[in-house]
Amino acid sequence: QVQLVESGGGSVQSGGSLKLSCVASGIVFRGAAVGWYRQAPGSERKFVATITHGGDPNYAESVKGRFTASRDNAKNTFYLEMSSLKPEDTAVYYCNAAAWTTSDSKVRFYWGQGTQVTVSS
Repeated sequence: QVQLVESGGGSVQSGGSLKLSCVASGIVFRGAAVGWYRQAPGSERKFVATITHGGDPNYAESVKGRFTASRDNAKNTFYLEMSSLKPEDTAVYYCNAAAWTTSDSKVRFYWGQGTQVTVSS
């Protein structure tokens, strides 16, 4: 029932920009903390950014000043705007939500399917 569907990935040159979107369904979105993680080949999945249900963001040090997380509760959608992209940003990006559903009050973690971001030098 719960789905997080990502879009917006692609290939850009170093210094370029991309905007990722994640549309959530089946969760109580207004109460959810949402965010983004990324995983490069051969590497562990790493935290990128989160944004609380109240709209307060938190970022990994490596992306501060370049990435901006936001959310639109009316659309059950959250975003990651990425600027000044570097080759080291190349990874599969996964959106995430910590949320409950209408039928289950327990907070659980849900993941999107992933979207590839490739930054060439």
